[in-house]
Amino acid sequence: MRFNHPPSAEDLQQMAESAFAAIPAELREAVRGTAILVEEVPDDETLEALGLEHPWELTGLYRGTPLTEKSVLDVPTSPDTILLYREPILIEWIETGEDLFRLVRNVLIHEIGHHFGFSDEEIARLEGEG
Repeated sequence: MRFNHPPSAEDLQQMAESAFAAIPAELREAVRGTAILVEEVPDDETLEALGLEHPWELTGLYRGTPLTEKSVLDVPTSPDTILLYREPILIEWIETGEDLFRLVRNVLIHEIGHHFGFSDEEIARLEGEG
């Protein structure tokens, strides 16, 4: 996909949905019901909670309870959500020259990995499988 302008949040949302459709069915099924949203940048509260100083330091965030910590007795307080942050993703795209679809896919897989409670090594292995 080539762009004559900076990709919009809608463009990234479409890429995320295409990337989600292409991941293994077992992963897709396990995160069914998890919302995938694109926002411009993380909010100040999120940055503070993560100890980050600048919104461009965070490309994505899994917000919810990882499967490794869930119980059938838990009452969900809010739906699990994967947030992709447009501006930081675009900055990384420009700085690295990485294919934008692959970058969006890797951020999405990374955040799905957090849903499963995977280690960073396990997540890196999943990212490399595409």
